[in-house]
Amino acid sequence: MSQLVTSPSLKEFFKTLLEEAIRRQQVAVGQSTEFYLVNLLAEFASSDKLFSKGDDGRAEQEPLAMLYHRSLQQQRDERIRTLRRLGDVSLYKAGFFSGSLREGPVGQDYYIQMGGAAYGQVAELAPGAGFASVYRELSARFRALVDVLEEIAARGLVRNGPSGALKVYETWVRTGNDKLQRVLVDAGLVVPKGLAN
Repeated sequence: MSQLVTSPSLKEFFKTLLEEAIRRQQVAVGQSTEFYLVNLLAEFASSDKLFSKGDDGRAEQEPLAMLYHRSLQQQRDERIRTLRRLGDVSLYKAGFFSGSLREGPVGQDYYIQMGGAAYGQVAELAPGAGFASVYRELSARFRALVDVLEEIAARGLVRNGPSGALKVYETWVRTGNDKLQRVLVDAGLVVPKGLAN
């Protein structure tokens, strides 16, 4: 059974989770970048924000390469929006769906490279804008932020019950990811490395 969110708001809930994961992983980000990430998590909590409706009315995800190709044909303001969307989707999917990306036709690294580059281009297209430094930081720390989101997703799966915990455990066994092991240790599901014998 999943736990009920009892925070005053979804943003407050994600702010707490993000701050904890950033602290555990010792990732240094500015307050504005943290604010951006909290809003991103709250926005994508609704799956209709992550996916768009296709011609047949079904939810679909536009491939990153298509988003990038479209951005190349757009004027500056529209290009910034498209590249920002590319970065946002890449960051969220690489963090929250890392397990399925590892098994897909393109891996997590593809999302990391595309997303980091997209945020970098947004910063270059709007160097004087208030959020240019946020996009530069998102670009520079993209991989570390994917790890932060991956930990948040794993902790959520473990709290949602046995099937979620099993998914995290299987991914940890397959990848040896230290962050996933820490999530499992914190949940009391595996013994820490030094105590295993």
